[in-house]
Order: sequence, then C-alpha cells, then structure tokens
Amino acid sequence: MKKHLPVLSLVVVTALLLMPGRSRADERPNIVFFFADDQTTSTLGCYGNDVIQTPNIDGLAARGTRFENAFVSQAICWVSRTTILSGLTGRSFGTSANPDTARADAVESLYSDLLRENGYRTGYFGKWHAKMPAGYRNQDHFDEFEAIGRNPYYKKQADGSLRHETELIVDRGIEFVKNQPKDKPFALNMWFNACHAEDGDRRPGIGHFPWPRAVDGMYEDVQIAPPRLGAPAIFDGQPDFLKTTINRERYFWRWNTDEKYQTNMRAYYRMVSGIDGAIGRFMAALEEAGLADNTIIVYSADNGYYMGNRGFAGKWSHYEEALRVPMIVADPRVPKTQQGKVADAIALNLDLPATFLDWANVEVPKRYQGHSLKPIVESQKPADWRTESFHEHFAVRNRIPAYEGIRNERYKYVRYFDHGNHEFLHDLKNDPDELVNLASDPEHAETLKAMRQRTTERVAELGGPLDPLKNFSPSTVPHPEASAAVGTRADQDGFVRVFDGKTLRQWSGDSKYWSVQDGALTGVTDGSLKMNRFITWKNSTIRNFDLRVKVKVTAGGNSGLQYRGTSRPDLGLDIVTGYQCDVVADNPNYNGMLYEEKGRRILSHTGEKVIIDSSGQPWVVGQLAGSDAIKDFNTESWHDYRVLVQGNHHQHWIDGHPTADLIDLDEKGRSLEGVLAVQVHVGPAMKIQYKDFKIKHLPDDLPLLKAEDHPIPSDAYGVRPQGRLPKDWKAPVYGNR
Repeated sequence: MKKHLPVLSLVVVTALLLMPGRSRADERPNIVFFFADDQTTSTLGCYGNDVIQTPNIDGLAARGTRFENAFVSQAICWVSRTTILSGLTGRSFGTSANPDTARADAVESLYSDLLRENGYRTGYFGKWHAKMPAGYRNQDHFDEFEAIGRNPYYKKQADGSLRHETELIVDRGIEFVKNQPKDKPFALNMWFNACHAEDGDRRPGIGHFPWPRAVDGMYEDVQIAPPRLGAPAIFDGQPDFLKTTINRERYFWRWNTDEKYQTNMRAYYRMVSGIDGAIGRFMAALEEAGLADNTIIVYSADNGYYMGNRGFAGKWSHYEEALRVPMIVADPRVPKTQQGKVADAIALNLDLPATFLDWANVEVPKRYQGHSLKPIVESQKPADWRTESFHEHFAVRNRIPAYEGIRNERYKYVRYFDHGNHEFLHDLKNDPDELVNLASDPEHAETLKAMRQRTTERVAELGGPLDPLKNFSPSTVPHPEASAAVGTRADQDGFVRVFDGKTLRQWSGDSKYWSVQDGALTGVTDGSLKMNRFITWKNSTIRNFDLRVKVKVTAGGNSGLQYRGTSRPDLGLDIVTGYQCDVVADNPNYNGMLYEEKGRRILSHTGEKVIIDSSGQPWVVGQLAGSDAIKDFNTESWHDYRVLVQGNHHQHWIDGHPTADLIDLDEKGRSLEGVLAVQVHVGPAMKIQYKDFKIKHLPDDLPLLKAEDHPIPSDAYGVRPQGRLPKDWKAPVYGNR
C-alpha cells in the first residue's frame, strides 16, 4: 500500500491546484484596467498627438499592443460601462422599454464575480455610473470596492486639503497592491471620471475640466490647433435633428469661442496628463511590489469625444470621433517580437470582459457577445476575426437622437429610427471624415440595401426593436442669438435668476466666507484676509448682458461685481480676475466705479466717462450727470446695482444713478467673455449681501465701438491710477502725450 502513496499525493496536490482559489496563482497574470472617460484617440501621444504629454501611456503602447480600430458599441458613459461589466450590448442587457438599465438576470454575475470564483482578488475604485436594477449592491461583486465620483472633482481630506479624484483612485489602487497576498492573482479596476467635463460648472478651465494640481501650468503657452472638422459648413450640413441636440447645446458651454476653446482644451489636456502621471505612480508601486513582470495593463475609455469637431461637444452620435477610443494592452509575458505592435483588428469594449476571463483561464460565458483579444496580443488576428461591428445609441432617447447600424472596414451604415429612419452611408476609405452621405446615391444602392438588411438582422439577434418613442425634445436652436442663454429659463422680461435665494447650488466658493443668510448670497470676513476671495457663478460664462442685483454692505465693507472674469487657479481655486463694478461703502469716488482685478486696475473712477485707448490707457472724456447722488450711500440698506455691457461699452448704475460709462478700445487688454463672480475684500471685518440677482443675456453679435467713431478729445485727461502718487502728480492730457 505504501508504494502507491507518492502517486496518490501527486493526484491530491494536482486536484488542490485546480480548485478555485488555488489554480497556480503564481503563473496566472494579474490584470489592471485603467478606464478613462470621454477620450478619443486624438488626445494621446501614441496615437499621433505631438503636443500632449502622456509618457506613461505611450510607454504601455511601446511595450504592448495598440489597437488602431477600437470602438464602443454605444457612445455614452453608463451603457459602455455596463457593457464591460456584463459582456452584453445595451440592447441585450436592457429591455425594449428601458434599454439602458440592466435587467437583474443580465448583471447577476459580472466578470469580476467569475474571476473571484476562480481565485482572483478583485478591486474596483472610481466612477461606477452603471444603471443597475433596483436594490443592486455593486460592492458585493468585488473584494474591495469604493465608488469615487466627481461633483466635485476635488475631494476634501481629513486634514482639510483637497485631492483630485484621479489621484484618489490611484491611491486606492496602490494600497490594494500593497495589501496583495502572495498566493493569489488579482484583477484591479481603476475607472476615472476624467476627462469628463463638470457639466454643472461651466467656468472655462479649472471649473469645467478640473485637473490634478500636479499638472498646474502645463500647456499654458501652447496654442492648440482648432478642431480639424470645425468648419461651419460641416455642422450646417447635418440634418436638423442632429443640429438641435445636447451635442450642440454643450458646444456653447465649452467650445464656441477661440478663447474658451483654448482654455478648455488646455484644461482637458491637463486632465489627460494627470491620468498619465497617476498611472506612472501606480506602475512604480507595482514594480516596487515585485508584481510588474506578471501584470497585464489595459488602458481604454468609455466613449470618444467631439471637442468641437462638426460643431458638436460630447459624443452620442454615429461619427468616428464618438465611437473610436484608445485601447492599449501591455502584457509583459508575450515575446519581444509581439511588443510595440499596432493591431488593425476591429476591437470593441464588448471584448474586454471575455479577454479578462481568457487571461485568467476562466471559461467565457456563452451569453457574452464579445471575443477575447488575447490571441491578437500574443500573436496575430485570428482568421475568423470579425469584419464588422454593430453600433447603437438610445440612452436619453427623448433628447439624444437614437440610431442603430453596422460598420466595416469600408462602409458605415446607420439609421436614426426615431427620426423617419433617416439613413447615413459613409465610404470610410474614400471619405474617412464622413463628410458625404451616400444613402441617396444610386451607385451605392446595393451596399445600402445589404447593410440595412444586416442591421435589421443584428438588431433581431441582440434583442429586437425598441418600443416607440413618445416625445423628442430639442435642446437648442442651431445658432442661438445669445449663446449664454442656451438651456436657461428666462422670465417674461428675459431675465435669468442667478441666485435662487436658498442655496449656493449655482455658485462655487469657499464656505469659510460664503453662505446664504436671510435669503441673500452673503460674504463675511473677520478682517484677517490676505487676498480677496470670490464666489463664482457656475451656470454660464457671460458676454453681453444686463445685470440687476440688490446689494447691502456693512460700514467699511468692500466688494464688487466681477464680470467677464477669468478663473486663476494659479492664485487659488476661487480667485477671479477681470472687470469689476465696485461696491465700496465708505468712498463715493470708488463705489460703482470700473476696476480691473489683477489687470489694468482702475479704469474709471465713479462719475467719470472714459475711453481706453488701444494701448490700455484710460482717458476721462466727460462727467456723468447725477453721479454725485450716490454720496449719500447708507450702509445696512439695500441698493439697486445695474451693470450693462454691450460689446466693448460698459455702463454701471447705483439706485438709478450712472456711475461708470466706458468704451474699451484696448484689444489686447479687454475681455469680451468670462465668468460672473462677487468678492469679499481684504481690510476691515465686513459683511456683504446680494439678493434678487438676475441677468439678461444679450445677443452675441452686438457691434464693437470703434476708435474712429469715438475720438478722444485733446483735452481728455488720464484716469488717476491706483496707489500713492507724488504730491506734484498731474494727470496727463491726451493732446500733450
């Protein structure tokens, strides 16, 4: 009997190794999945962008496989994410009545559950945003789980500091790796909120695209190329139902002027570089833990992004910019000959869960609709690899046009089934920018017919047609008169409420100084301020406008209505520079004047009519009748302030009395658009309050006043500058300059 013990022992050991949790963990690879938001391929160095700095992601591509033709099946956050978790397209994990919310049976077992059942330790940190059935407990599907969202991006820490969500997600990932048992493989998901815009905060730059502060200043001196497909004719050639959707509405939030475009693109690039830097930090920790040689790294994104191309803002439609995403796989175990290659295979987000399971030697469920990318990474594209991909969109169907269609190497066909089955057929070989719709071209009738039929068949295979749509609501007109008014609800006089009288929901500022008291936006300081502090309206930039507000300030108080301002994160997250209508309780020479914070400073004292010449020098060309009336300015009483700005013509009033009338001819120094803010000022303790705050957005195309039509008289004299001046100082005279 004893002579058989070694054989029996070998059988027992082998059986134990093949049990879940014990299946030769030292040889099975670890899997790390970095997942970005709202990123197409044009924003990475390894995909050809020679401006953006992404050395760590580029390094993954250099030693891995970069997929040149990777796409999502549906270009919207939550459907794409649920597709990866479930292995199913939206049409398959949802219902015909509610297709973008997962059925309970479709998400009962995620790929993470299958990995756990087979001995993997799983972690998930970051953006979730998957629409699961009622009562779904996402944390039950991972060993370690923490949903980390935006709103806001900067999270207050226990010590009072702020940390960006990108950094926090990687912090958690590094901690996960540090605590990894030696006898288990792991699968770690780090799903970023970046580079998604903060949609509720439309302040250009740090408000709309908040970046990790580690990349402050990057790209500040770079002029980023305009959208390659930004010609107005490209937008105007779209059907009406695409010209009035959310994609167009949000275009006016972030891309519709050169200045806004440059500011937001630099901020977006910083978000990408912030992700890249965080990935580098994680890779260093992985090396330090001795796990890098057996860890596969995947980088991808949940959908593409238009960034002003075609006159659009987000994703949500059928063009390449929305569907195409980066996909990079770095497997350190593959031969050197297979590293650093570019694969032309059509890859989908749908393929990722099958790939993860294949790497772990776990059987891929038959219900999964994607295919493992493992053979492509290790060797080459299989002979029977897909030659076409199915794409659709039906999320937010009442505001985003829904479509379905097929894409192959040569053609793309889609139909917008809620909009008269409007069809597109693009020849991707001869028209890669998809500028020509061949659906009505007789020469392509057979191709159209074949792809239409194949789409119908694929729809049936994936779950069938959706229920009819009841109502569709356009989001904007294609070319609004006042872009700042897009998406707003004005009263009968055309004014939009800037402050609701109850909350600071529409505002961004430090709660140490700002609150709501007695139905008013209230700023309080104790006299210890070292720098003026601001609270900024988040809902829109402002261009041409008529602003009305009631103001009450304590004796000694100093504040101001900041307009067409610029956020200055280099000075502080809440700091704003730019034009200002002063609120000064104790000095009638300053109350209601026009000042420029951190800029040209005093542009006009109260009661002065001023023209600023092309060099930035302000000249007093007259006095305003009635401005003396504001000398009797009672503190602790409410006063009516008005600011009217039309082009480069600025006017201020207090209680109906004019306090400033200025024409700004300084093209380099002036601003034609910016944010709205109010401030608390250095100096004595004070309290400032604003209520009945409202604004009317005026047309964007109001003409700019010109020097030839507003000559500066020879006897005009220079505005007295700020600061202590020599006793014998005399104002310069325009005619003697």
